[in-house]
Amino acid sequence: MVTFMIAILLDTPGYRIMALLHILSAIVAFGPLLLYSGLHKAGETTTIARLHMRLTFPALIALWVLGMGLAGMSEDNYKVADPWISISIVIWAVLVAVSWLMIRPAISSDSPSAASRMAAGTGISHTLLLIGLILMVWKPGA
Repeated sequence: MVTFMIAILLDTPGYRIMALLHILSAIVAFGPLLLYSGLHKAGETTTIARLHMRLTFPALIALWVLGMGLAGMSEDNYKVADPWISISIVIWAVLVAVSWLMIRPAISSDSPSAASRMAAGTGISHTLLLIGLILMVWKPGA
């Protein structure tokens, strides 16, 4: 019964739009990472740099803004102190650090170490994305 009531309270057009934008920002933030390795091997470092700084990184920032908006719109059903939200925020901060400190510097270099840093950064990002998705779907501790 409580779950049903929460679903009704959160079933507003504004909340649905915010949730849709949150999901779309995750797709935009993580989808292009699948292309980075192939583009890097093809020598398209300028293309990757533009894609990362103009699309992927801003979408990662939007992901946090929209997620916090959803938490704020949840009418006290969800709080930032809930374990699944708190852990998701930590994961997001790690994702920003990986994006900025591992992937971004590796984009402009053709060295083998840059390619391995980019591969590691994208692997870490996708692993953390999976963990974040698990937290969003199952909401442990809620």
